[in-house]
Amino acid sequence: VTALRKENDEAVERLESAVAERDAARKETVEAVSRCQKISQELDELRSERKQVRTRIEKLLGQMDLLSGV
Repeated sequence: VTALRKENDEAVERLESAVAERDAARKETVEAVSRCQKISQELDELRSERKQVRTRIEKLLGQMDLLSGV
């Protein structure tokens, strides 16, 4: 009986440890997904900004071409 109680106690400890590890892993996963979403949004914003800059530069180069052609 004593040996079985000891085994049971050890099994409960292992279970609690595994549950704690699982919960920590879930928390890390949620945080990683959140960071990923933020990075994805930032990437989209940067791409949009790059497109706007490209358009402005092309416009300026076109104006410079018109001025130098005169």
